[in-house]
Amino acid sequence: MSLILNIVQVVQLLAALGMIGLILVQHGKGADMGAAFGSGSSGSLFGASGGANFMSRTTGVLAAVFFVCTLALAYFGNLRPVSSGSVLEGAVLAPASVAEEPASGAAQIPTK
Repeated sequence: MSLILNIVQVVQLLAALGMIGLILVQHGKGADMGAAFGSGSSGSLFGASGGANFMSRTTGVLAAVFFVCTLALAYFGNLRPVSSGSVLEGAVLAPASVAEEPASGAAQIPTK
């Protein structure tokens, strides 16, 4: 269970970092960092609008992965541990013996 939890956490972190990077690189979205890399030019690998569609779809896929990982982490966080019983149930308890008279020097409670 711990291995699955670690894998889901790593996938969620990578999806979040990927979304941040793609949003910042997209032209006209985020902080227009994409204009510095030439993503606004029409002579790019994907054409004039192909790059925008590719980045928008990839951002959407990463967002979906992020939300699924968030739901999985919430599910794993609400699982209750399987208990085999109480700690005291496994211990062997000896019956306590009650002393009839108090030990010497002990305070005595007056009775009526």
